[in-house]
Amino acid sequence: MMKIDDQLISRLENLARLQLSTTEKEGLKKDLTNILGMVEKLQELDVEGIEPLVYLNEAINRPREDKISHQVDREDALRNAPDQDGSFFRVPKVIDL
Repeated sequence: MMKIDDQLISRLENLARLQLSTTEKEGLKKDLTNILGMVEKLQELDVEGIEPLVYLNEAINRPREDKISHQVDREDALRNAPDQDGSFFRVPKVIDL
């Protein structure tokens, strides 16, 4: 089984852009260890000849036809916008590339 140590928690914290307290790190370490333990236990099951579960029930999804309705023209849509350029909504930049 994979070892959940402080180095792995720090790496996950960095990748997820989190700043965890010591208590949160210990809790995360415990939770991840429990999850891996459950997965390891599941791997002990004999699944030979068992069909994979694709759907939880027999219901058939019948999507409705797409119909355009209640359209708002551009001018009306932009009328109450806090910031716009006449064609588009303007929003603060949220992704730095």
